[in-house]
Amino acid sequence: MTQYTNNYAWLAEKYGKVMENHQELGKALREAGPIPEKDAHLIQLAAAAASKAEGAVHSHVRRALEAGATPEEIYHTIILLTSTIGFPAVAAALSWTKDTVEG
Repeated sequence: MTQYTNNYAWLAEKYGKVMENHQELGKALREAGPIPEKDAHLIQLAAAAASKAEGAVHSHVRRALEAGATPEEIYHTIILLTSTIGFPAVAAALSWTKDTVEG
């Protein structure tokens, strides 16, 4: 079990209703428009990488895979950010992604 999984489990146990509402908000946001679920998770993955949010990167990699994204699409989503967020941030996000993809 990863640190992120441990933290998420802790949050769900301690703040169950908050976490349920958070999940419902995410679902409502994805359903609010025409962007397919896979693409929505790739967009959220890019935002997580830009924010240097390791747990969110892990989460959106898993969710993108579940929604049908290929590892190549996921890696490409992150590498595209190089000129925007810089190579060190991209390298970190790729490392977190690799942990999940190749886990």
